[in-house]
Amino acid sequence: MLVGLMSDTHDRVPAIAELLRLMSEKGVSMVLHAGDYCSPFALKPFQKANMAMAGVFGRNDGDPEGLRSAAAQGMGIELFESPHSLPIGEHKILIVHDIGDVSARSIKGHHIVIHGQEHQQSMKTRGETLIINPGEACGWIHGAPTAAILDLDSKHVEFIKLSDPQWAF
Repeated sequence: MLVGLMSDTHDRVPAIAELLRLMSEKGVSMVLHAGDYCSPFALKPFQKANMAMAGVFGRNDGDPEGLRSAAAQGMGIELFESPHSLPIGEHKILIVHDIGDVSARSIKGHHIVIHGQEHQQSMKTRGETLIINPGEACGWIHGAPTAAILDLDSKHVEFIKLSDPQWAF
């Protein structure tokens, strides 16, 4: 099963929509989001793409109630406080905005950890746990919107980067 990974969308709706389009083309039907949507309208591309999403709040989500209300308007969009643990198939997954907010024991207790906040794509392992930061879907800091696709069966990660000049900031 392929799942999309996003974080730090920071209201850049066109980039969110394009990343979702690319994910959908590759067979992704669900995204795990590690927070910092910012405003409720940042969820509209998920609704338009009919993309299921489970995510956590980040530090720049200034209207959590508005985000919850917007999420409730779409099917399959759920928002949780960070950190949030969820099972997908046989995989125990932890979604957290700032990985510094969880203990080493909590990380070890999961097969996969998805985090954001650093705005940098990264992948590492700690013991048997795969830890992924999909980067910044907004592209505001590092100049290009990024995300990732995770194959849950093989634990293969494909990083995505919108590198066309129109996405440069």
